[in-house]
Amino acid sequence: MPSISFEFFPPKTDEQRAQLDRVAALLKPLAPEYVSVTFGAGGSTLSYTSETVHRLHRRHGLNVAPHLSCVGGTRAELAELLDSYRAAGYQRIVALRGDLPSGMASPGDFRYAAELVAFIRQHSGDYFHIEVAAYPEIHPQADDALADLRHFKSKVDAGANGAITQYFFNADAYFRFVDDARRLGVDIPIVPGIMPISNFTQLKRFSDGCGAEIPRWIAKRMQAHGDDAESIRELGADVVAQLCRRLLEGGAPGLHFYTLNRAKATQSILDRLHG
Repeated sequence: MPSISFEFFPPKTDEQRAQLDRVAALLKPLAPEYVSVTFGAGGSTLSYTSETVHRLHRRHGLNVAPHLSCVGGTRAELAELLDSYRAAGYQRIVALRGDLPSGMASPGDFRYAAELVAFIRQHSGDYFHIEVAAYPEIHPQADDALADLRHFKSKVDAGANGAITQYFFNADAYFRFVDDARRLGVDIPIVPGIMPISNFTQLKRFSDGCGAEIPRWIAKRMQAHGDDAESIRELGADVVAQLCRRLLEGGAPGLHFYTLNRAKATQSILDRLHG
């Protein structure tokens, strides 16, 4: 089985922390290569990521990959975070541009992920394995597909070691993106990001915001189940497991699951893959 990894977001309440502990304990037996923790932009949330990373590493013994974002962090703050992660022995970073939260007037000291990757390399040399984002269905703010590919290549040229894609449900979009990237001379592993389907209404909202396309046939089959949450979960697990199988058979180097701090939907997909 190719490598798998999981993404978590930093909990902010004791109840959410207990939930994350339960999920981490359930998913750890699946032997992830690493787990990543998203980056809260601006003010006090800067500390939530590092707290969560330390918790997952120390309490659960997981290899961790903190996200770093251009948004809301100064050079000095990000340098301090990099030094603390290095001192803790973490060796993988997910470097992203990030989206400016509503109400925030300006980003931090970097505008683009390529600048952030270059800064990490300048500050920490080759110590960190750096993952960056990729968009098989094109970044929602990109001018066009070629401009988006060039942005991706600039992150690789700045020193990225690997990429994780935005989630998608069309395997052909992933394969085409990888082929296009290879033609531009990009040779790093490009791991598909996988979004389990457990709540279709929530998935539609996420997808509208990030530009991920839900194929019409999936939407129509989901709608046919109405409010039957269990049927939606079962159908979602079948659909996503089928997608994963096709990606792996087509040569994808691994799978990165956006868990939303839940275990069941991800477990269901992996049970089907192993079954």
